[in-house]
Amino acid sequence: MIRKEIKSEVIIHATPKIVWEHLINFEKYKEWNPFILSISGSLAKSAKMEVEIKPPNAKPMKFRPTIITVDEGKEIRWIGRLFIKGLFDGEHYFKLVKEGDTTRFIQGEIFSGILVPFMKTMIERNTLAGFQEMNLELKKRVELSVCE
Repeated sequence: MIRKEIKSEVIIHATPKIVWEHLINFEKYKEWNPFILSISGSLAKSAKMEVEIKPPNAKPMKFRPTIITVDEGKEIRWIGRLFIKGLFDGEHYFKLVKEGDTTRFIQGEIFSGILVPFMKTMIERNTLAGFQEMNLELKKRVELSVCE
């Protein structure tokens, strides 16, 4: 199977608990998140979410992934598919790793399926840039809240 993984990391000067609170506050995404415009649904294993993303230099896209992991304060993982399994699947993840008084926030996605080679530019340029933008905005938002 054809696979491609991308990820972006940022160090946030706050505890994983504080970062987690901001990460799962989906109602506030429209205030700060340039990449994930909205998320709705229950944050529970096997739940269907509704997600709208807007990668840089691309049109907004909506999809309905299924949550496969929720490890409070540590990880959220979901899988989304384009039409049928094996065509173009994406396993998206957010990981929070405690490092002393800071948190390493990792956002990534493992793409698989027969369309992956044809989506290389979208994956490596647009989607990765969206991860980087979101991570920096999350860092700013969390660190500002800690200073207040």
